[in-house]
Amino acid sequence: MIWFLILLAAAIVFSYVYLRGEDLSYLDAPYPPKTVGEPSAEHHEVVASLSEFSSAANAGSRKDRVKTMRELMDAMSDDREFVSEFRAVDHGGVRGEWVLAPGADARRRVLYIHGGAWIAGSPKSHRAITNRLSVDLNAAVFSLDYRLMPEYRRMAGIFDCQNAYRWILDNGPAGKEELDFLSVGGDSAGGSLTLVTLAWARDQGLRLADASIAFSPSTDVTMTSPSLFANIPTDPMLGPAFGSLSKVPKLVLWWGTWVSSRMRPSDPLVSPLRGDLSGLPPILVLVSEQEMLFDDAYRYVTKAQAAGSPVELQSWPHMVHVWPIFNPELPEAEEAFANIAEFVDSASGNLAGESAA
Repeated sequence: MIWFLILLAAAIVFSYVYLRGEDLSYLDAPYPPKTVGEPSAEHHEVVASLSEFSSAANAGSRKDRVKTMRELMDAMSDDREFVSEFRAVDHGGVRGEWVLAPGADARRRVLYIHGGAWIAGSPKSHRAITNRLSVDLNAAVFSLDYRLMPEYRRMAGIFDCQNAYRWILDNGPAGKEELDFLSVGGDSAGGSLTLVTLAWARDQGLRLADASIAFSPSTDVTMTSPSLFANIPTDPMLGPAFGSLSKVPKLVLWWGTWVSSRMRPSDPLVSPLRGDLSGLPPILVLVSEQEMLFDDAYRYVTKAQAAGSPVELQSWPHMVHVWPIFNPELPEAEEAFANIAEFVDSASGNLAGESAA
């Protein structure tokens, strides 16, 4: 019995010290003032359309759920009209597509990293975002097709992002070409990979991005932020898919993450919040106050600002997770992209404004 208790105590200490890491609850207060108002009628229509995703997230075997989720996400770009050209790329292990709005400046480049919980999503699924970024920023957008779980380890996708970052510094749509402006953007899981990649580029001494964007990023897979549980009822996208995790003890979640990804949850490569957030480029983080990942975003921005990095938070009331993807039909998405253009214009020395003129 004594040995059992000793082993149990050791496992608990290991879980909290090694798997979870530092207690970051000090980042939770005070919250920013809550904004007021009601969402648009179009937003209610978006929420109603999410029922198919919710059903897919909870039906069939895990393999079937992943397959259905991937199909549904890719179908999001079906029957939509885009002004951009989509040009497939498979070069030295860098796979994805160039998204080129008419007249896009190839010396202005954006690396975009899609979301999908690290198991789904593709360049095709996120064309509503990449097309808009190419148009609004007058840039060539490279949408990365990184390797997904469970077919590949979590680290494989991280390596793909690093390789793509190095590649885009020297390569445009027509091949080798100098770079005038660089941005890295991503949403949800892709937002996490975006923040991880930006910190990696800083540590490697590479050219930093001029201005970057993270939509509703996951920043901490230790799952200790309050909104991950408090906002389950108000998050119509992530709540039905991941709300059941609230019933699982945190120690089990930490060990499950460690086993499935072969990386401890507190590793900054999977939890960018837990890394060094000094010396980062300008980053705009957009998040909904109603979504489960609100505190992931708020904690990240609070810690980054305390470290002296020019990172800004824009929190929105009522919105669904990664609402800018629902453009142009959602007025709040249109407003978000206007804010992004303004942020890039300010952070990169008016480059966006000059190019759009």
